[in-house]
Amino acid sequence: MLLPNPVPIQFINHPILVEKGIKLAIKRLDLVHPDISGNKFFKLKYNLEQAKKERKTKILTFGGAFSNHIFATSEAAKAENLQAIGIIRGERTEPLNATLVHAERLGMHLHFIDRTAYRNKAEPAFIAGLKEKFGDFYLIPEGGTNELAIKGTQTILGLEDRQFSHICSSIGTGGTFSGLYSSLSSNQKLLGFSSLKGEFIRTEISDLIGEYRLVSQGSYEIFTNYHFRGYAKYTQELIDFIRWFYEAFGIVLDPVYTGKMAFGTWDLIQKDYFSENSKILMIHSGGLQGNVGFMERTGIKLPNLSA
Repeated sequence: MLLPNPVPIQFINHPILVEKGIKLAIKRLDLVHPDISGNKFFKLKYNLEQAKKERKTKILTFGGAFSNHIFATSEAAKAENLQAIGIIRGERTEPLNATLVHAERLGMHLHFIDRTAYRNKAEPAFIAGLKEKFGDFYLIPEGGTNELAIKGTQTILGLEDRQFSHICSSIGTGGTFSGLYSSLSSNQKLLGFSSLKGEFIRTEISDLIGEYRLVSQGSYEIFTNYHFRGYAKYTQELIDFIRWFYEAFGIVLDPVYTGKMAFGTWDLIQKDYFSENSKILMIHSGGLQGNVGFMERTGIKLPNLSA
C-alpha cells in the first residue's frame, strides 16, 4: 500500500499580501512521496489497491512523451510490484527524453502508437486489441482520472485546511479539481485555473461532477484566461514568474500546471478579487519532474529543486 509523507502547509510572506490584508499558503503535495509526486499519488493510490484486489499483475495506462502520469505510474507500479505498460502518443524517438528513460528504467514497457490511433484509447474495440497484445491488465485512463482517482483526491484536504476561505488548484483532466470540490466546507470556494485553452473545460468539470454524483458544501469558479496559449505552452511572462516565485519563496513551479495556477492566483490578488481577511490555499500538485523535459525541449532554464 502506498503511504504518504505528512504534507506541509507553507505560508508565504510578501508586502502585497500585507497591503491587501490577505493570508496566502501553499499545500506542498510535491512532498507527499519521494517518488510519486503530488496529485498523482492520490489518483493512483486506490487504483493500485483495486488492481491488487482483482489479482491483476499488470496495469496499463496512456500518456504523452513528457507525461507526469506516465512517470508517476511507473514509480507506483514498481513500488507495488506490478508490471506497467505505457501506451505513448507518437513515434519512438531516440534518444528518449528524461521522463521516458526513467519509466523504462523502472520496468515500464513503452508501446508507441500514432496520434490517430491514440484518439481511440477509450474505445472498447481498441482496449480489446490491447488485451490481445498484452494479456489481461488493469486499465487506468490517461491522466489517471476515474472514480477511484477522485476518491483519492477527496482526501487531499484535511481538517487543518478548513481555516482557508479559498482553495486554488490547476485543472488538467479535472479529477483533482472534482475531488477537491466534493470535500469543501461550507465557508470555502474552490478556484480552478485551466491549463488548457478553451471554454470546454467548464462542461467537462460539470460532466465529471454529474457522472460521479459529487456533492459539495462549498462552491467553485473556473478561470480559463491563464492558459498561456494552451496546454504545455508558455510565454516569457510565465517563465519570468516561475523564476521570480522561486527566488522569492524557494518553491519550484512547473510551466504546465502549477506555474499557471500560481500566476493566476497572484494576479487575482493584485486585482482585488479577494476581499480583505481572505485566507487562500494554493494546491501544489507536483509534477516537477516535467521541468527536466521542458528544459531539454526548449533550452530554457528553470529551477528544479525546491529549497
